[in-house]
Amino acid sequence: MLLTLSPPPLELAPDPPARVADAERFAKGILPGVSRTFALSIRLLPGTLGRAVLAAYLLCRIADTVEDDQAMSPERKGALLDALVRALDDAAEAERLPAVANELVAGDPAHVELVRGADSVFVLYRSLPERSRLRVRHWVTEMAVGMKKFAQRYPRGIRIGTLDEYREYCYYVAGTVGHMLTDLWHEHARAIGTAEYRILWKRCRAFGEGLQTVNILKDIAWDATRENAIYIPEEALRERGGSHATLLSPEHAAASHAVVEEFIQLAGRDLDQALEYFVSIPRRAVSVRAFCILPLLFAHATLRELARSRAMLRAGETVKISRGEVKSLMVAGLALVMSNAGVRRLVGRVRRKRFSLLPGAA
Repeated sequence: MLLTLSPPPLELAPDPPARVADAERFAKGILPGVSRTFALSIRLLPGTLGRAVLAAYLLCRIADTVEDDQAMSPERKGALLDALVRALDDAAEAERLPAVANELVAGDPAHVELVRGADSVFVLYRSLPERSRLRVRHWVTEMAVGMKKFAQRYPRGIRIGTLDEYREYCYYVAGTVGHMLTDLWHEHARAIGTAEYRILWKRCRAFGEGLQTVNILKDIAWDATRENAIYIPEEALRERGGSHATLLSPEHAAASHAVVEEFIQLAGRDLDQALEYFVSIPRRAVSVRAFCILPLLFAHATLRELARSRAMLRAGETVKISRGEVKSLMVAGLALVMSNAGVRRLVGRVRRKRFSLLPGAA
């Protein structure tokens, strides 16, 4: 059900049009550096909907950048995430956020640059219609509160203990995004009325969390060695005779991979629901379907590669699909975007073997 949201505690004064235009240019320019996949998808959304999703996504990336900085104390992370939430209602607080970039030690350069431009992202956010702004505000707050909870629960680096905790973490960092996008579809796409919204709402969490689980699985070794974070639950590893300490150990590779296989199946179930989410989007909502089809296809293809590989358990390695397959999936996905049957067939093919539009290249 669509949430009933109260008005923000502070009225946000409009920014000068020239500053809004500059903010949108900054946001569009920084987006490919912080997410190639969503950069492709967001460009397919028109007008106010595109600006709303662009602003919302970058706000989430700012929160994520703070959460991922391993040199920052949990207390400081919490304070900065609190400041991010306050900035959703307070332009003066938003103007102070770029200084946070000076505290980021381990951040990717594009993400640090995003934080340096946080004030511009908030200018874009403040330019949104009030109802859209309130939806974004609600879900970004939910995400930031959850990130703060986990940062303080694991001050020496995230170490997920149980499947329930894993699901909780994925909800905060990705399920919230599924909910937020669905709220924005309902707000801006005329074809997505109340009945359609209710159908999508049942599967929107799985849509976000399925993509998140695929990202976690392909980067297990990277996260453990570079980000000091292990998301595969300790409880599941112990049931196989392993632990977080032995996750990347060659001597425990079989046990670790057995657990990874369980999470590949979990991701597969969520992605099955994500496919049903996609086909539930009315065909008249063309741009929304186009936005959703690309990350869905990329996730299914990556899941196929995960099922064939153990690279995710070797330090310095990750699992990903080729650039050629990415390009082929973009062309095929957008060509079939109006056909539920066609997309189902394409997903089935992608799950079985590598996809290429060039004969003999698969």
